[in-house]
Amino acid sequence: MFDWFKKKKSTPELPKSPEILGLRLGGAFELDDLKLRLIEPDLVIEGAARTQLIKAVGEVCLDEQTRLLRYYTDDDGFIQVLTHGPNEADVSEVKLYYFYDSKPIDSDSQWQHLLDNQIVQDSWELEGQHFEKVWENTRPVAMTEKTWLENGTISETDQFVMIYERNIGNDVYESLMVAGEEKIINNQAEHCLATSTGINLSPTDFKLIG
Repeated sequence: MFDWFKKKKSTPELPKSPEILGLRLGGAFELDDLKLRLIEPDLVIEGAARTQLIKAVGEVCLDEQTRLLRYYTDDDGFIQVLTHGPNEADVSEVKLYYFYDSKPIDSDSQWQHLLDNQIVQDSWELEGQHFEKVWENTRPVAMTEKTWLENGTISETDQFVMIYERNIGNDVYESLMVAGEEKIINNQAEHCLATSTGINLSPTDFKLIG
């Protein structure tokens, strides 16, 4: 005999990864081909896939209202959304970034030297291009990113960041994000220096396809 009134055991729901502008974990978008063909020759970024699948989502809470949301793709890039509230009207900036390089930092002294002397400079050279420091901070900006992966796992990474940029003409700027990253794996801190370059996206520069 079935006991229809017996309560079913419920499994706790995992926190859902953030969504905004229709961007979501497992979704997909298409970049505007014409815009990229026009500016890509002048960028450090090259060979950007026009169609990209979102494989992970990151969230950085800068204060009670302000968040960075990052939608990592299968093409070694991510769309970063700066938002000052929960709604699409609160979005102030959307950028497409591509990872340029990631170098492991092996010792604690190297890591400290990186934080004290390397991440924040007046300017940064990359592939012969000159990027100027954007933020006035004399120390890297500390932030913690919570990341949701497709397999359901959630991780956290401490980041120490400075942003640089250069004008490539026609009011188009290429950004350079320099980040010292610290991740705790099996109670051990792992460090690296990650560099990424990016451009601003307008609402017409990409469209959702999934």
